[in-house]
Amino acid sequence: MGVQGCLKCVKYLLFAFNFIFWICGSAVLGVALWLRFDPNTKDIFSSPDSPSNFLVGVYVLIGAGALMMLIGFLGCCGAIQESQCMLGTFFFCLLVVFAAEVAAGIYSINNKDKIPQEFKEYYNSLYVQYLKDHSDSIKTALIAFHKGLNCCGAGKLSSAFSTLDPGLCPNAKNFLEAVVNPDMDCNSRIDDIFSQRVYIIAAVGIGVGVVMVFGMVFSMLLCCAIRQSRAYI
Repeated sequence: MGVQGCLKCVKYLLFAFNFIFWICGSAVLGVALWLRFDPNTKDIFSSPDSPSNFLVGVYVLIGAGALMMLIGFLGCCGAIQESQCMLGTFFFCLLVVFAAEVAAGIYSINNKDKIPQEFKEYYNSLYVQYLKDHSDSIKTALIAFHKGLNCCGAGKLSSAFSTLDPGLCPNAKNFLEAVVNPDMDCNSRIDDIFSQRVYIIAAVGIGVGVVMVFGMVFSMLLCCAIRQSRAYI
């Protein structure tokens, strides 16, 4: 006999939660694999001068996406099949991810000045490398940076001269605009983003943590209900 009453709602809520979690994991894994194997960016991985932060970041995304898919699969199957083993494994995996998120949050708080500096160093290394060899793969990475941050160049003058390279600064209209707008360089934009949006990032992290806690609570409630229902058989 399966679970009944309110716990049946918990069962389907847990399934829905994990299905969404699985879809998110698929999206993360897809983007990471695209970055790894896309013809425009795969040359970055074979270059001896490639920035290590970018390479590590892509592989971390691949691992995170695969783990999210595994957790979502375990949660969905455990909820639908009412499997205590799968639900227990799901709880353990989610607990590990939650602990990792807490550790990452503590690290971010303790290194709040170091993190934007590392981002700037990564961008500057890409920019300098592009000036040396004008690699198409590096240019693709820079364009993604420029579009995402609405910036261009490592400094005020470099942002202006970067507009002379076709397509490198998709958000800049012309050379004069880059000279007049002093906030256009990416180092300034990175500082602004981390100083202005740190609370938004923290709120998102807390929200994700709360959702994970609910997922763990629901899985334990369902697991206990399954055990009790089978004890009466």
